[in-house]
Amino acid sequence: MATYQSKRTVDMSNFGRRGQQMSEAQKKQMMERMKRFLEKEYTLSFTKDESFYKEEAKLETPGQGGGGRGFGGGFTQGGIYSNRASNDYARENDMMGKTFLVKDTLNNLNWELVKESKMIGQYPVFKAVATRSLETNLWSRMGRRARELQEKNDSIKKAGGTVAEEEPKTEEIVAWYTPMIPASHGPDEFGGLPGLILELSTSNTTILCTKVVLNPKEPVTIEAPVKGKEVSREEYTKILEEKGKEMAERFGRGGRRGQGGGRF
Repeated sequence: MATYQSKRTVDMSNFGRRGQQMSEAQKKQMMERMKRFLEKEYTLSFTKDESFYKEEAKLETPGQGGGGRGFGGGFTQGGIYSNRASNDYARENDMMGKTFLVKDTLNNLNWELVKESKMIGQYPVFKAVATRSLETNLWSRMGRRARELQEKNDSIKKAGGTVAEEEPKTEEIVAWYTPMIPASHGPDEFGGLPGLILELSTSNTTILCTKVVLNPKEPVTIEAPVKGKEVSREEYTKILEEKGKEMAERFGRGGRRGQGGGRF
């Protein structure tokens, strides 16, 4: 078993009302409110072929509120099951009270092994880099800046002009893995290297392994999730994108948080 700490950064320019800038005090307050969404702890249970990566539950901090409302409310992602031998992927996700079972193949990256090493705790780790498309990053595409930029670019194209600014299409993934733990697993959906990934970074997220327990006293049992309406990763992304756009339009019209909206 391995424990990971995840930290995500956000561009605060994406917040605030159109045409208005947030003050430093407002940004600090917003970051404190979002902290429990940006800093999380996960556990990776794994055998030679299988793994299950899940978020560890945290108690609510007084004053933060709960019930799944607000930032990210209504969308809950379950643990990630992967099987490196069969190339299977599965995840139970909850969207507005409805459970979806996302079943697909693993997203295998084309890793480049780099001649660079360091130590993480007692483990020597080696660097690997890969590039992935941002088309799968739904929240990036739905962000306010992304929507405004898309609207701006569409207007320029219709007028016959040349688009000067585009959202990045890809991002670099940097992983540090240790051959001393010969299991091709890692945090989130990442893996496929000749050793367990102990550190990983994307354009806005850093994930660091803080503890590894090999051969635990209690046997590790890994089961693939089975509940929910079965959909592919692509099908679920389309459903989520439609629901997200619907919510964004409702809030843009002055809709209240916590309102129900739309049907599946």
